[in-house]
Amino acid sequence: MKKVAAAFLGIAVLFATGCRKKENPPTDTNELKGTINISGAFALYPMAIKWAEEFKKINPAVSIDISAGGAGKGIADALSGIVDIGMVSREIHDAEIAKGAWWTAVTKDAVVPMFNRQNPLFIEIMKKGIKKEMIQKIWLSGSDVSWEEITGGKGKNLIHLYTRSDSCGAAETWALFLGKKQDDLLGIGVYGDPGLSEAVRKDLLGIGYNNINYAYDAGSKKVITGLEILPIDFNHNGAIDPEENFYSTRDELVQAISLGRYPSPPARDLYLVCKGKPKRKPVAAFIKWILTAGQAYVTETGYIGLSSEKLAEELKKIDSAL
Repeated sequence: MKKVAAAFLGIAVLFATGCRKKENPPTDTNELKGTINISGAFALYPMAIKWAEEFKKINPAVSIDISAGGAGKGIADALSGIVDIGMVSREIHDAEIAKGAWWTAVTKDAVVPMFNRQNPLFIEIMKKGIKKEMIQKIWLSGSDVSWEEITGGKGKNLIHLYTRSDSCGAAETWALFLGKKQDDLLGIGVYGDPGLSEAVRKDLLGIGYNNINYAYDAGSKKVITGLEILPIDFNHNGAIDPEENFYSTRDELVQAISLGRYPSPPARDLYLVCKGKPKRKPVAAFIKWILTAGQAYVTETGYIGLSSEKLAEELKKIDSAL
């Protein structure tokens, strides 16, 4: 009887094993294990969270810890060894390269100017937009500028100007669009994308800038309630023409960036940075997965995919590290 029972038990185990739902295989023949620590740019944070979620589905023994704190913090943490990967939303500086920065582009997004939807001149502003020269005057001159001046009139509704207080890619990219550096931008300093967005949302006469994933609601893909993107009059004709009007939804803006209708800057590549080539297997495997299978999640998360040529170039970097 004991032998019969044992046989039945073996069959039951075999049957249960055979009927169990198959798991996706790990990205490597040997199961990946370990922890990956990541910090940095608010711009890349939502995308990194999505990548981590999907990567863990096929590599459950890998733990990924991600925190946002600005591009400056991300690269500083990476170069000091506090984290394995820094998220950076600007170009890598020569001084950082000299300290051993190794980086790869992984996706693309953009910075957009934001203002309050309850602005008393809302309708006229949306029709005429804002010229680049006026953006430069607002953020760089230090002189008082009224909202009426943007629309070509006169008035006393002075613009309440906001900028980022933390070292970040959004501010540096916005400044680069204006031909300057982050330190040249004027305004009330606010920490982080969420903080700046909230400051403008609460101020009828406020103006600021945000990464696109903090300008649009992730669910509806429409501009966050209480805010509006300030359309830029790129051809300087005093009106927002149909080909310049692509801000209603996140998908419209992403397509405009892909087609080059929204220029770079303020559009820009986003990077992952390590101190030297990544030596730990989970880190290198995660980055390679991002550049391959992970690209399938880029568009749905509100980002712009890199060209096939660019991806091939970036893959060479990580392949040399594996």
